[in-house]
Amino acid sequence: MNLEEKLAELKKRNHLAEEGGGAKRRERQHKEGKMSARERIEFLLDDGTFEETDKLVTHRCNDFGMAEQKPYGDGFVTGYGRIEGRLVYVFAQDFTVFGGSLSETNAGKIVKIMDLAAKMGAPLIGLNDSGGARIQEGVASLAGYADIFLRNTLYSGVVPQISAIMGPCAGGAVYSPAITDFVLMVDKTSYMFITGPDVIKTVTHEEVTKEQLGGAMTHNETSGVAHFLAHDDAECLSMVRELLSFVPSNNLDDPPRKPCTDPADRNDARADAALDSIVPAQSNQPYDMKDVIHAVVDDAYFFEVQEHYAKNMVVGFARLDGRSIGIVANNPAMLAGTLDINASVKGARFVRFCDCFNIPLVTFEDVPGFLPGTAQEYGGIIKHGAKLLYAFAEATVPKVTVITRKAYGGAYCVMASKHIRTDVNYAWPTAEIAVMGPEGAVDIVYKRELDAAANPQERQELRQKKIEEFRDRFASPYVAADRGFIDAIIQPHETRKKLIQALAMLENKRDKNPPKKHGNIPL
Repeated sequence: MNLEEKLAELKKRNHLAEEGGGAKRRERQHKEGKMSARERIEFLLDDGTFEETDKLVTHRCNDFGMAEQKPYGDGFVTGYGRIEGRLVYVFAQDFTVFGGSLSETNAGKIVKIMDLAAKMGAPLIGLNDSGGARIQEGVASLAGYADIFLRNTLYSGVVPQISAIMGPCAGGAVYSPAITDFVLMVDKTSYMFITGPDVIKTVTHEEVTKEQLGGAMTHNETSGVAHFLAHDDAECLSMVRELLSFVPSNNLDDPPRKPCTDPADRNDARADAALDSIVPAQSNQPYDMKDVIHAVVDDAYFFEVQEHYAKNMVVGFARLDGRSIGIVANNPAMLAGTLDINASVKGARFVRFCDCFNIPLVTFEDVPGFLPGTAQEYGGIIKHGAKLLYAFAEATVPKVTVITRKAYGGAYCVMASKHIRTDVNYAWPTAEIAVMGPEGAVDIVYKRELDAAANPQERQELRQKKIEEFRDRFASPYVAADRGFIDAIIQPHETRKKLIQALAMLENKRDKNPPKKHGNIPL
């Protein structure tokens, strides 16, 4: 074979690898509203930056007629490229080749780029579209999954790991995305479950569709497995790019900082001034904490995480003076902002991610306590609520808290209070910091006096008087400020400026936890 023939052979093999399962199968993907594996990578990365690895790998299975079917690449496209100029590693499962099933060899391709991502300190992105383990390979395929799970675990908190579910992801395959930092799902075309509808019908006699069991909305709204919902592949991949704009490449880097044209002390203060009246006069009236967030952050832009799950807790990314921050907030518009099991787990997971990757935490607090009820107690609200407490207490990144209204009982302690190492704690004049709400406190403290009232009207008048006295004397922010638990009571319209100043002061913060193998968070 001369040089020209050798070059022609290489070109031929590269072409076969790029063809995957062929034009007809790609067309079927397009009819289902899905991009092909290579189209997804091309859309995700900066133009012309993708460098493929292991393009000519083939599987080693010779059973069940597999010896005659050995496509190049073996159904997975792996490599590295750039997003906004930053190095990332990516793999995409190609459903047109053996249904994107995992084999010993294509698992090795993933393992190789995972190891490279950790060595180079670069994010890892998985584009999942697979029928699961390759049955023809048996335990070799299962071993490939375990190799991937191990690296998901070892590199957790070392480099950001993002999973985009853009087709099926079933059985043991779901555990790799579950370990990663963020899971994105495409509505109507993606699903995740351990056992499918047919098995469930056989075992439990329940009838359920794939969409109901493990569709994108199910995992975004009900289970909390997913963090983002996209309506098509393009939106999903755009969200991955946007997510990475807030996150550093590894645990030793600082988050990206962008130029900011939104001044700390705005000349047009209409949005800021609206904060002065956003908290209703009646403490039992709701308002949307997202309105507070949008009014405070750069350009009113908030990139919310798990928007559809546990809506009484709001988490997500934003910027203040160009700095990336993680926001954790109670939302009085949902369940009065109480902490329940789902909200606690949602908040704890997000806090720990931000702490892993040096992203400062800003907490907006309006919490009347933990949600009461037998369902919460039997479900383990004690241990789940402790997860949020543990996460905030363990975090060593810059932490700033703003109490807008209620901060009652144990929930006050949990939501990044001064007592668990929060660096700067602010309160608005509308803040109520107490063991419990004035109404409940009065019913307990003044029970005898209330019971001794001559008639119901006199009792009600006495009770209302005591409630106002209690609120003014014990539930105001000034008692906490007097003890140094609140660093400053600020006017709401000053919030943006104060937060920017606090984060600038905390920019070089250094803190650490006692030496240990790892803590024992109440899982």
